Amino acid sequence: MRRRRGLRLVPVAGTCWAVAATAILAPAAAPWIALTLWALVISLTVVARAVSRSAGPPSRRTTSRTRFRMPRHAVRPTLVVVVLAGAVAAAAASHVALAQPARTAVADLALDGGRAVAVRADVVGKIERRADGALAFDARAARVSIGSESHTADVEITVRVSSAEVDSPWLLDVGATVVAHGTAKPGRPGERAVLELWASRGVEVLNPPAGAAAGAGDLRRGLVAAVEGLPGDGAGLVPGLAVGDTSVVSPSLDAAMKESSLSHLTAVSGANCALVVGIAFALAAALGASRGLRVGVGLAVLGGFVLLVTPEPSVVRAAAMAAIAMLAVLLGRAGAGMALLSFAVALLLVLDPWLAASLGFALSVVATGSLLLWVRPLAAGLGRILPRPLALALAVPLAAQLACGPLLILIEPTVPVYGVLANLLAGPAAPAATVLGLAACLSAPLPWLQSGLAALAWLPASWIAGTATTAAALPANALPWLEGVPGTLALAGVGVSIGCAIALDRGGSRARRLTRGVSVAVVAVLVGAGFGTAALTTVAGRWTLPTDWSVLACDVGQGDAVLLRSEGAVALIDTGPDPEPLASCLTRAGLDRIDLLVLTHFDLDHVGGLDAVRGRVGTVLHGPGDASAQTAIASLTAQGARATEAAVGLTGSLGGARWRVLWPKPGSRAFEPGNDASVVLDMRGGGIPPMLLLGDLSASPQRALTASGVLDPPYVIVKTAHHGSADQDAGLYIAARPSIALVTVGADNDYGHPRDEALAILDEVGARIVRTDRDGAIALWSDAGTVSLWRDRGG
Repeated sequence: MRRRRGLRLVPVAGTCWAVAATAILAPAAAPWIALTLWALVISLTVVARAVSRSAGPPSRRTTSRTRFRMPRHAVRPTLVVVVLAGAVAAAAASHVALAQPARTAVADLALDGGRAVAVRADVVGKIERRADGALAFDARAARVSIGSESHTADVEITVRVSSAEVDSPWLLDVGATVVAHGTAKPGRPGERAVLELWASRGVEVLNPPAGAAAGAGDLRRGLVAAVEGLPGDGAGLVPGLAVGDTSVVSPSLDAAMKESSLSHLTAVSGANCALVVGIAFALAAALGASRGLRVGVGLAVLGGFVLLVTPEPSVVRAAAMAAIAMLAVLLGRAGAGMALLSFAVALLLVLDPWLAASLGFALSVVATGSLLLWVRPLAAGLGRILPRPLALALAVPLAAQLACGPLLILIEPTVPVYGVLANLLAGPAAPAATVLGLAACLSAPLPWLQSGLAALAWLPASWIAGTATTAAALPANALPWLEGVPGTLALAGVGVSIGCAIALDRGGSRARRLTRGVSVAVVAVLVGAGFGTAALTTVAGRWTLPTDWSVLACDVGQGDAVLLRSEGAVALIDTGPDPEPLASCLTRAGLDRIDLLVLTHFDLDHVGGLDAVRGRVGTVLHGPGDASAQTAIASLTAQGARATEAAVGLTGSLGGARWRVLWPKPGSRAFEPGNDASVVLDMRGGGIPPMLLLGDLSASPQRALTASGVLDPPYVIVKTAHHGSADQDAGLYIAARPSIALVTVGADNDYGHPRDEALAILDEVGARIVRTDRDGAIALWSDAGTVSLWRDRGG
């Protein structure tokens, strides 16, 4: 009964979430939604008061007729819940309606036409590397300047910038005031950021962080310096485990942490916050503090931890979820915990309705709710076959995995097979690494002590790193799953079924036995289907590909990875943003050796998957790059590859095919290393149809390429430049005369690629457009003068 009462507020949070999501996705309707809900709340409040008055005190004399009337004690809680749900939902919609005029005023500025803008803003999120290789941070704009015009603003923005364009990067931290120069476009509906600013002309730090923010930044940087020189991946993991600083985590370890479901340990999630609070609470209890004092100490330590790791929105949300979970544990009542969780969710959505579209917020909520509701039943069920301590230890990561897995499918349609086991093995080391790492961070005034504590933290951190890399290297470590909403629903069904199958015993009522039987059957069917999908994309995957393919565009998300094959020799043009999808594509194609690797340029969406091919490359043909690019090349040559920098006129063979470099020009300074200096290849012969691969060229170098006279049209296939961005030159495509336009692009990417402007150009020249975001992997080959096309989704 007490648990059911605690769940009464769940509909309140759910209603607020649904209304907030509707309001941010359709902000023009937010005022009408708010007015309607406020009218409904007022009406229901009047009805509730009338019902309360008319009911009067309960009579001792009750006839059979009056027994069927809904009693006052039943009417009142229901009406209270409905009124409360309407009130918080109306408050969230009102927030959107009130904020929308200022947001619209900024978004309506002429910012998407490539005009130069300067935005003065306060940094509210630490700078991090995104999937496309750009550095990005969240900020709150105060002024937007376009030429001589200046507009005041008070909206959230996202600033993207390369490392070379950051003025004093060590000062660019939460609390700094900056001016970012570049171009901007409006954010997408539902996003908190009103503008997305590309700071192509640099970011100037006007005022560095001051006060507590500056001190916290110095402590974090001190910890990073303290682990320098320690061996292995564990060194870079210490700052991540302690304060969420993943700047020195290697790309390979980062990928392994994600594959093994351990990335939450370095993401300053609710688990990290709960761990810090739990340790503080335990220490206070050991010193004999009262329950109230223990709670106060725990919350104070949590506040200090948030300040140390930067009080950005995601950290504050994680701290709120951790505080709720800890309070529920202290009360010993899951129902009370769910009531507190529901209240906190509704409150956060009222204060920030744009959280309704945040996947991170959803993960925090479902993970906390799952720990409150599922851990005890799962532990009891597992305890029937396992020792009780082991059952409880296993129930915690299992509950979190079952709850968060369906949402993570929206990011990556794979299920980490060994995630629960990896968390079980790494779990005991996380507290030690966090505590020792925090102690090392806070002991900066004593360098000798900081070094010793950092070395001690390295031990459990190395255990976690070893667990991650081992789990990621195990066969079938990631089970491919259905994509999108269908995949989410399917995995949610599996999760509920697994939970019921474990928590419900074979005895009990007929309904319980039936539920358990159905759950076991659902698990068997859906897991079987999942393993079937895994087989098709791994072991049996090559059976689903055309055997005669000569061009295979891998579906690696927002990035390029195109395979070319002639007479058994294989070339790979770029590697995509991550090793995992590229490795899956190579496995599916049955390839273990790359004869020619072409790195058109060194943005992360073109070289982020290098770990998948290291040690398997014969020759590397690459464009110009900076010091980090040379490091990447050196890592390939150290494992046997031969490297050559591309320039116009360079030629070579691939089996029976010939390739020719059309761009960049040697010694030219017109275009700096990057997109506009991308390697452009002409590839043809040996079964490969005449093909033009344009890298990420923008319109200006495209015009120069056309004017140079090196093109040899017509081309059967043109790999469209820069994932179909708007910055294209129609003259190049008219000159190339492509029959097929290949667009390598990720589904639902942040850039709106391919843009309508690019698609219009391709339509105008009569090219058939195929794109990896809709078609998946794409294979092409030439047969008796006819080019055949196969698509993963569509045949």
